[in-house]
This record gives sequence, structure tokens and C-alpha cells, in this order.
Amino acid sequence: MNTRFPPTERPPAQDSQAVEWLSQLLLKSLSLNASDIHLEPFDHVLRVRIRRDGVLCEMPSPAASLREQIISRIKVQSRLDIAEKRLPQDGRMQLMLNQRLVDMRVSSLPTVHGEKLVLRILNLQSDQLEFNKLGLGDTEQQLLLQAIHKPNGLVLITGPTGSGKTVTLYTCLHHLNKPQVNIATVEDPSEIVLPGANQVNVNEKIGLSFDTALRALLRQDPDILMVGEIRDQATAEMAVKASQTGHLVLSTLHTNDAPSTLTRLHQMGIAGFNLASSVNLICAQRLLRRLCSACKQALPHGNGYQAVGCEQCLDGYRGRVAIHQVMPITPALQTLILQQAGTQALAEQAAQEGVKSLREAGLQKVANGETTLQEVLAATHG
Repeated sequence: MNTRFPPTERPPAQDSQAVEWLSQLLLKSLSLNASDIHLEPFDHVLRVRIRRDGVLCEMPSPAASLREQIISRIKVQSRLDIAEKRLPQDGRMQLMLNQRLVDMRVSSLPTVHGEKLVLRILNLQSDQLEFNKLGLGDTEQQLLLQAIHKPNGLVLITGPTGSGKTVTLYTCLHHLNKPQVNIATVEDPSEIVLPGANQVNVNEKIGLSFDTALRALLRQDPDILMVGEIRDQATAEMAVKASQTGHLVLSTLHTNDAPSTLTRLHQMGIAGFNLASSVNLICAQRLLRRLCSACKQALPHGNGYQAVGCEQCLDGYRGRVAIHQVMPITPALQTLILQQAGTQALAEQAAQEGVKSLREAGLQKVANGETTLQEVLAATHG
């Protein structure tokens, strides 16, 4: 492994054990396709866990004597203030691991036993941002492509944290990224680097909020705007305004499904006539654990497969598969939005127009042998 250190920094001899342990942890985490690494200090141990396929798994802890050296090494690498241990900090580091450059977002948090660090592995290359890797059905993919190719309007991707929203957004941006198009993003923070796009990180400490950055970007002659998350009324209003003034706007919300997104925006104070005229499409999604192809076993009577477990997987699962509810805003739905209809009425109309619920999309994945019924029931509402 070749680790990049800052030009003025070299790993001192006494840190060699900490550097070696950290190197092995990072390599192992990458080989297991981990998304996050948690380093959690307790009385006499540094607990180490990785998130693999959405599940936290415990890893061997380092020697207690290496704890502070490991924490310090990561803070140096990610340009954090090594002397500041009382306040949370955020940073980023790049490492060359087995001839591959890997980005990591680092977050520190003071706890009663010391600083906890979480490393988010941003191991996504631009060649992975392809629509055929999102897991969309043919019809749903075509609807999403049609929505993002409109000259203006709002396209929303919804779901909880860790549901793959950012990957879906960047797949759309990667598809639209051409020299003739000005793309700008506002995020907290940027997780994926998109060459050719103007990416802005929110910084609330200095007053650079989502809506402040959006106002500035609208004076920068943009064609496409991506807002990392709509969190409040001010950001929602700016996103809607931008979509109504000739810009395509992509963003995310934390909602249970596509119809409830419209209700949430109503609750934020966005008028029905503005929603009806601006929203092109809403895509809700979840990530489910994918059955291991090496050991899955068919259930009797053709009712799908069950997880078994083998050396190649974790409890019978390996990797993850996405399910989606893709809801274009049709004239009938626009009428309901103008009438400020509730979530149930919106969902019933969408179902009449052929929009699958998240559970129905999940059951299709079960029928295809990609996941289990237990995964679908745990991640969706009936």
C-alpha cells in the first residue's frame, strides 16, 4: 500500500505500528466493500466496526497503546486540527490503496471516552454512474430519463439516509454532463467528484447555507442545479423558484414514499400551484441486501429464495439491490395537488396510473430471486 502524506509530514518511527494497523484495516474494509468505518473509544479499548451491506460488523481492535496514535494519524491525514478534541470536526483524505486512489470523508465527535471517528468511503468511480446499475425497471428508467431531459422543472429523489439517493442524483448528473451544459451543485458536503460540475460545500458557520448558495448560483448562468437536500422552507422556495425560471433542479428529501413528498412540501409552506407547476417527477427508493448467488436456496412451491450463508457472503447476503417508486406528475396528480389532497388520495391516483409502491417493487425483486421477503417487509410499509 502506498499512502499519501502531506508534503511536510512523514510517519515517525514510533507511529509505524499505528500506520500499519490502519493500512490493514482500510485494505480489509475496501475488500469487503464497506461503506463506513467506525472507530469508537471506550475505557480500555478502541472498538472498530465497519458497515457492510448496510449492517455494522465488528472488526478486531488494535492494541490499546496505539489508540491515540491511530486517531492522530487519521486527523493529520484529513487536515483536522489535531489539538482540538472538544468540538466536532469534518475533513477529507485521499489514500492510494493498491494502485487505486480512494476518497474518504472523516468526521470526528468528542465523547466521554475520547474522540470517535467515522470514515465514509467514497469509493465510487465515474464509470459506475450508469443507469443500468441503479436497478430501475425499464419503464421507471425511461420515466426518469424523460424527466431529467426536460429543460426545466424539479426532480426529487427521496428516502432515508443510506438509501442511495446521492448515487441516483449523480448518475443523472453524469448522464447530463456535457461541455454545453453548466451544472452546479450545493451539498453538505460533496461526496462524489464530478469533473466539469461546479460543486459548492455548505458552511453554516460562515452563513453559506443551501438557500444562500442557491441564490448566488442563480446569478452564475446555470442550466442544471443539484441541491443536496431540501431541509427547510427557504431552500424549498429557492429550489421551486429556480425550477420555474428555466432551470432543471434535482434534489432530495427524507420522506417515506413519493406521494408523501408532496404533502411534506405543502407542510413546508410551498403553495399547491407552485408544486403543480414545478415538480416533474418524484423517485422514492430503498436499498435491500442482495442474496448471495453462491449459496441462496430456493423455497418450496417457487416462492422465492432464502438466505443461507457461506464464505463468500455475510449471513447469506452479498451486496445490495435498490427498489424504486417512480411517480411522474401527471395532469390528474396536478389537479389533486392544486386541491391540496392528502397523501392517501395522491397514492391512490398514482396507483391507478400504474405507479408501483415500494413494497410492490420489492416483491418483484423477491420474485426475481434478488432478495428475500424479510428484507422487503423490513424496509417498506404495507
